[in-house]
Amino acid sequence: MGRGKGWSEGRARLRAAVTTEPGRLRAIGAALALLVVLFGAVSSWQVADRKAAADAVAERSQPLSADAARVYRSLADADTSASSGFLAGGDEPDEVRERYEDDIREASGLLADAAADSSGSGTAERQITALNRGLPVYTGLVEAARANNRQGLPLGGAYLRYANEKMRGELLPAARKLYTAESGRLEGDYADATSWPLLAVGAGVVALGALGWAQRRTYLRTNRVFNQGLLGASAVVLVLLVWLTGGHALARSGLHESDSRGAASLQALNEARIATLQARGDENMTLVARGGGAAYEDSYRKRMRAIAGGEKAGDETHGAPGMSLLEEARHLADDRTGRQAVRDAEKAVEAWQRRHKAARAEDDDGDYEDAVDQVIGTVNSTGQSFDRVDKSLGRATAHEQEQFEQAADSARGRFRGLTAGALVLAVLGAAAAVLGIGRRLAEYR
Repeated sequence: MGRGKGWSEGRARLRAAVTTEPGRLRAIGAALALLVVLFGAVSSWQVADRKAAADAVAERSQPLSADAARVYRSLADADTSASSGFLAGGDEPDEVRERYEDDIREASGLLADAAADSSGSGTAERQITALNRGLPVYTGLVEAARANNRQGLPLGGAYLRYANEKMRGELLPAARKLYTAESGRLEGDYADATSWPLLAVGAGVVALGALGWAQRRTYLRTNRVFNQGLLGASAVVLVLLVWLTGGHALARSGLHESDSRGAASLQALNEARIATLQARGDENMTLVARGGGAAYEDSYRKRMRAIAGGEKAGDETHGAPGMSLLEEARHLADDRTGRQAVRDAEKAVEAWQRRHKAARAEDDDGDYEDAVDQVIGTVNSTGQSFDRVDKSLGRATAHEQEQFEQAADSARGRFRGLTAGALVLAVLGAAAAVLGIGRRLAEYR
């Protein structure tokens, strides 16, 4: 009997809580507080996710993408330097040798760093492994070519061609895949950082609507226009909703700006620099082959069309349709400094092409030594033109990297304080809602 009486009393209290006005008010107050706290918690969570993605863009994925591009450039430049040194024969300039060694060291160091930061990306790990395995084989072939070349043995040219095939057939494709994988990670982080926090916005709209309904209910039952607690809670929710949407909109705009002003421009510049390095390698290998370099010359012309003539160069470069790589890079540069650096590269490419034609004419006429001098010499050579192209594009790359960092840092700043602020405002809003309902409850005591 005692237990049955207890159940009856519990049901009666529950019925009173649901059917009496004080009971309804308590339920409404609890629901309002829960909705406001839920809005704050979801806002904090979604903003934290987007801030983490924005931080990843600036601190991890973009630097990794840039390093992958540097690996590609270092390998291509090493191959170019090796062929330039070979053409110089026993009089290989110290600076050419040092440039080759610096490129190999840089590529090795960057691969070691990439291996430490590539966890979670199977594609990147596979390409890093392939590069680490193949790079010592390549350097061994280059050293064999250099040793035979110093002794005047024709076998040196064969070793250098094997090294070049190793670079083009294995190392550069692996570096391309590594760069593609890291660029894909960058795009994913951009997408995560710029996605709208729809769940948080929806929770805010529901909370604001519920507070509006509660105030209207109070007005209809008491004829009092304002309930200060509910009005304060509504103001807090509205402030947080505006802060959430406005702050995210500004951050999103900044991230898009960092992409268009920095990341996309850097990608175009990387493609242009890699293409020029490979064109220079083709030019050198044409002479190394001594009459058997028609395939290298065809590759040089194809790359030059991609660099300056609006045609894609197969699978190795990726220009925008109807644009050369340099035109695309100039189009994406959004200020005078960036555009001028690319224009300087375009002028140097024009000089390079004129000098290349002269060198080819000498070689075709049987003047091999003169042709070599026009390619690797110190006066009016294609090598000088190539160096000007590379330096101009390097200057443009450094400028665009700075533009990216400024825009990305500004965008990340838009999230600052919002994660903690959402929780603080939610607590204040919930307290105000409970206070407002509490004043109504006090009228029944």
